[in-house]
Amino acid sequence: MTNDAYIPEVRGHLKKNIIKLPDAISMASGVKINGRILRSFIFTTDVATIRNNNADAVIAIYPFVPQPIITQAIVSVADVPVFCGIGSGAGAGGIKRVVNPAKHAEYQGAQGVVVSANISNEAVAETASAIDIPVILTVISENTDFKARLEAGVSILNVSGAANTPAIIRKIRSEYPYVPIIATGGPSDETIRQTIEAGANAITYTPPTSGILSAEKISKSRELETRRSGE
Repeated sequence: MTNDAYIPEVRGHLKKNIIKLPDAISMASGVKINGRILRSFIFTTDVATIRNNNADAVIAIYPFVPQPIITQAIVSVADVPVFCGIGSGAGAGGIKRVVNPAKHAEYQGAQGVVVSANISNEAVAETASAIDIPVILTVISENTDFKARLEAGVSILNVSGAANTPAIIRKIRSEYPYVPIIATGGPSDETIRQTIEAGANAITYTPPTSGILSAEKISKSRELETRRSGE
């Protein structure tokens, strides 16, 4: 008889220093996308981080104009599903500025695209009809017209409301019990549990930057060298 609570772990020497996501995320039900259950999404565009973590998927959003070459780079180094930010289609170029990056992301192998909170319903509809991967809407306010967004073609809601995230999720769940929800989990296991209890199916986690991790590693090396010198 096997013990279902025990999961043996085997890891190579070079994988000992990977970024491990909080254990509390395992409480989430997950979102099944193309047959794969995803509970944890790491929020990063750093290719070194993307190659060294134990998340189920990558959510790659950045504060610049979406560029296909960035999407291509991220997808090429990831060994888990990637969900790429494609903006809102606002400004010069209009809707094509969101539809074209969405098509490119799908062609490159992305498993979904993430659109900004200020995208128009028309742009959502155009994007959803142009691709065969999920359109994920970033939600930052409980005042969002969820009905219109879902009818336009949004498949998944990505709630990013800082401390108000659980409240936004509860409002969504009161109206849409079964819509898939990904959400920011906050800084601790407790806030992650609260987010899941509010109704989130999956959690996004923002890891420390490579600069911070490198500084920590260097500091530990200095301490070790100091101890050795004193022996």
